[in-house]
Amino acid sequence: MIIDCHGHYTTAPKALQDWRDAQIDAFDAGQPFTALDPAITDDEIRASLEGAQLKLQRQRGSDLTIFSPRASAMAHHIGDAEVSLRWTRKCNDLIARVVSLYPENFVGVCQLPQSPGADLLGSIFELERCVNELGSVGCNLNPDPSGGHWTAQPLTDRSWYPFFEKMVELDVPAMVHVSGSCNPNFHATGAHYINADTTAFMQFLEGDLFKDFPTLRFIIPHGGGAVPYHWGRYRGLADMLKRPPLREHVMKNVFFDTCVYHQPGIDLLFRVIDIDNILFGSEMVGAVRGIDPETGHYFDDTKRYVDALPIPAADKHKVFEGNARRVYPRLDAILKGQGR
Repeated sequence: MIIDCHGHYTTAPKALQDWRDAQIDAFDAGQPFTALDPAITDDEIRASLEGAQLKLQRQRGSDLTIFSPRASAMAHHIGDAEVSLRWTRKCNDLIARVVSLYPENFVGVCQLPQSPGADLLGSIFELERCVNELGSVGCNLNPDPSGGHWTAQPLTDRSWYPFFEKMVELDVPAMVHVSGSCNPNFHATGAHYINADTTAFMQFLEGDLFKDFPTLRFIIPHGGGAVPYHWGRYRGLADMLKRPPLREHVMKNVFFDTCVYHQPGIDLLFRVIDIDNILFGSEMVGAVRGIDPETGHYFDDTKRYVDALPIPAADKHKVFEGNARRVYPRLDAILKGQGR
């Protein structure tokens, strides 16, 4: 089985964004927002997927996508905590509908209603709702709800601990994933995303989070940001800062995906990072959708890169399936329940 750990509903029906635009307009005008749920039919959901994610699953040979709301649209910096909560619930409910229509192709991961300066109580309740009621197997956690201004405390700060306690209780991982950038210095997908991936890793290196939460699990997407390319730097910093070796200090709890859009990048990722810490991911129909003129293939057809690696079949099985089932135990339970 080929499990893609990183997919977003980037092709959701237009009615969802129309609802969001109306919500933002009402907030900006200081008016109450009383609109009904966006009117989206099952047929519209099917149409939004059959020509996109499902088509590409079939063409590229993957079987199941761990699917979440569009990351760039989480936009926690817009509005206030109530605005974020209402928007988040609409997005998560729509993902649950996708999964109900295509239970063999998708499994849900939830967005959180984070908002700059707000506590995490709303996120705790939403995570619990999505896991227990909607069948989510994890969440996307934004380390910078401010949208590129980095006003939040590091992920190792104790202010995050109540949320981490809930993650441990529910036995679900989080993908560290920022949203859009409102800081013109940082292009959202080209700079802000990679900055956040790298920053989160450094925060884990500096702190002692995994001493307090030894079973906590994070996926750092986009191949781990700059980390694999600068692995010697981070090993050296761990030594200089009197941290334990990275293998013991961080890498029992942190995993990288394969959303790296060229063969040399994948080659380096697999040379540097242990095979048990890599999960297959594509983020297809996402940040980079075009065809690479050097290869004639889509940049985000990442399975091709893994297929080309000269590694044992057992290692490819770990990357394509085994590691995801281990990092997402609720996913493993769902698949076993389906006889897969």
